[in-house]
Amino acid sequence: MWRNELYIHRIFDISLIFKGLLSLIEVIGGFVVLWINQQFVLNMVLAITADELSDDPNDFWANFLVHGAQSFSLSSQHFLAFYLLSHGVIKGFLVLALFKEKLWSYPLAMVIFSLFGGYQIFEFTRTGSLWLLVLTVLDIFIIILTWHEYRYMRKTGLKPKWGK
Repeated sequence: MWRNELYIHRIFDISLIFKGLLSLIEVIGGFVVLWINQQFVLNMVLAITADELSDDPNDFWANFLVHGAQSFSLSSQHFLAFYLLSHGVIKGFLVLALFKEKLWSYPLAMVIFSLFGGYQIFEFTRTGSLWLLVLTVLDIFIIILTWHEYRYMRKTGLKPKWGK
């Protein structure tokens, strides 16, 4: 039984590292979004899609990206920056608290990750973005592992450690 707990704990730690890296990327992305403007986004998208649009002016994805860049407003820029920064900071804080084995952080993380997952599912139904679905599946996996770790810690008073 102890060996199984150790493997589950290792998977939990690895998934937290991955989630922590994603939160760092979100924070960096949030700051980047604050400093870019619509013209920069449009120029970048036009440069990326130029070859495809010259081959096929009706290409769905290229036109979708160009239209999205054209409609990138100041308010959507501010919302995106706020979303990325707040999402990244909150997740990063929770990941650090979980690594520090703060017992209060386990239920809080499960609630917050569930709320983020619910929002991601809502956005998936609206946008169809597969990335949101992948992130939601990752969140569900981490919630299950967090629940398991929380129950184990409450039952035994300790957490399985690497190498023991």
